[in-house]
Amino acid sequence: MPTAILTGQPVPGSSIESELRSLGFDVQHASGAADTETLLARVPAAERVAVVDARFVGHPHALRLGLTDPRFPLAAVPGAVTARPDGRQALTRAMARENSAGGGTALAVDSLADRITAALDADGAAVHRPELGSLVAAVPADPQARNEARQAVAAVDDEAVRLKSAVKARDGFVTTFAISPYSRYIARWCARRGLTPNQVTTASLLTALIAAGCAATGTRGGFVAAGVLLIASFVLDCTDGQLARYSLQYSTLGAWLDATFDRAKEYAYYAGLALGAARGGDDVWALALGAMVLQTCRHVVDFSFNEANHDAAANTSPTAALSDRLDSVGWTVWLRRMIVLPIGERWAMIAVLTAVATPRITFYVLLIGCAFAATYTTAGRVLRSLTRKATRTDRAAKALADLADSGPLAEAGARSLAGTARRLPGFAAPAVALLGGAAVVATAALTDFGGPWPLVAAAVYVLTSALAVARPLKGALDWLVPPFFRAAEYLTVLALAAKADVNGALPAAFGLVAAVAYHHYDTVYRIRGDAGAPPQWLVRTAGGHEGRTLVITALAVLLTATQFKVALTVLAVAVALVVLVESIRFWVAAHKVGAPAVHDEGEPA
Repeated sequence: MPTAILTGQPVPGSSIESELRSLGFDVQHASGAADTETLLARVPAAERVAVVDARFVGHPHALRLGLTDPRFPLAAVPGAVTARPDGRQALTRAMARENSAGGGTALAVDSLADRITAALDADGAAVHRPELGSLVAAVPADPQARNEARQAVAAVDDEAVRLKSAVKARDGFVTTFAISPYSRYIARWCARRGLTPNQVTTASLLTALIAAGCAATGTRGGFVAAGVLLIASFVLDCTDGQLARYSLQYSTLGAWLDATFDRAKEYAYYAGLALGAARGGDDVWALALGAMVLQTCRHVVDFSFNEANHDAAANTSPTAALSDRLDSVGWTVWLRRMIVLPIGERWAMIAVLTAVATPRITFYVLLIGCAFAATYTTAGRVLRSLTRKATRTDRAAKALADLADSGPLAEAGARSLAGTARRLPGFAAPAVALLGGAAVVATAALTDFGGPWPLVAAAVYVLTSALAVARPLKGALDWLVPPFFRAAEYLTVLALAAKADVNGALPAAFGLVAAVAYHHYDTVYRIRGDAGAPPQWLVRTAGGHEGRTLVITALAVLLTATQFKVALTVLAVAVALVVLVESIRFWVAAHKVGAPAVHDEGEPA
């Protein structure tokens, strides 16, 4: 149970002790710095501890934001400071210094909690200070100031602020205006009944899977039900994050489930649409797989660009400045958010088209919309990269190398080609990756199934992949290397399955790409959470992108079309089992040890 040490003389009529207890704290009283240090030492090291001034006046939600957010080792608001177990050492040092400086006497006019916070800042500790907005958090020094602070508290509706803060500060048009106005109240309803964000996330997944099942019936009634349930799933998808923000129930496991289930829901729905179309005599599996490939590559572009530039020095450009100016014009903000077809707009479009049109039309519109969005965002990022004078860090290069997912063949080749790579121009890495990927995809698509040329092209692809990663990925456009690798591998599988021209080959390819894509998404989420890439044994077991591409093209040469379909199915199951077991083990273990949760508060995907 977390402990709150209430310092100083209690103030008649103050509700601070009851508010701390309502937030789950065991409250203890200290008369001065020496007493506070003694009580602090008695709190078990594995528990959260807070130091709060007894004169604190403010909103309960201000205290909640400052003292209970599980994402930060150290946090503070005026009159209160807290530490998770991983921040206790820094808090203890700051407390000891304040006690020594104050001689252990009773508190002076200023606040001990604020002095501790200042000492933490002086030590260079990262102290999180939540944005309070109109919420009040203060330590009045006299009765008049206390009365004014209480009047300020009464003038602001704490619950209204809490509901508003439950919604993402930056979201899509559909989510902002069609979902969030009521989903925040669903989140509050869930909070008051003790439901957790993970339970709501799971409900969203189950609803989407039922929607996919309805779409798989192939009937008009099934398609209508699927569209309605997909929207309901998205409402729950918004609700789980709003519930987490409303009640500050962040967790490592929750962040992973939220991100992973979004992809699982959308891609399962694609499969449901394809199955429903097949029941009506229309084979759209190639379109479903194409939509998954395009959407996954879009995400990899986002992830790679952000990882390459988020900590770059001198990270400015005229293109970025123009974008910032456009963001100051109201209508352009929403237009630009809609153009990129974020999850709210995309799912709304899919749901409506499912209900009123055919799966083929749904996929055509989805592919056209996502292709336009991908072109718009990628072109803008290329322009930014070419016009900015940024110095990229070793951490960024490591992240891009991890996102590249190079296997043993590319790693061995990279070591041999390191000298050659250093002599090539700056744009060589993405250019070589693009040319090698285009060669293997084009060969797989344009030659007959069973011929040797895709295997030859895949061998060339292994060499170009090795050359692309033979030097650190710090060039202006090197963030394009992972997306080019993803497109090459996924599209090769799509082309070969289509060329096999046997019933079941494309669904098997869909399963294989889905399993590999999960591995790539899992890599992203680990990097975002500062947990590093998946272990090397997993990457080597899965073969790396170049190894899988080589194996698949070899199977297409050595096997008949029917045998190739079976091989794709076996590969899909094998990859899925390996990456899922390791991923679940990792994230459950991270959750148990209390690893910091990283929740996406930016633009939705």
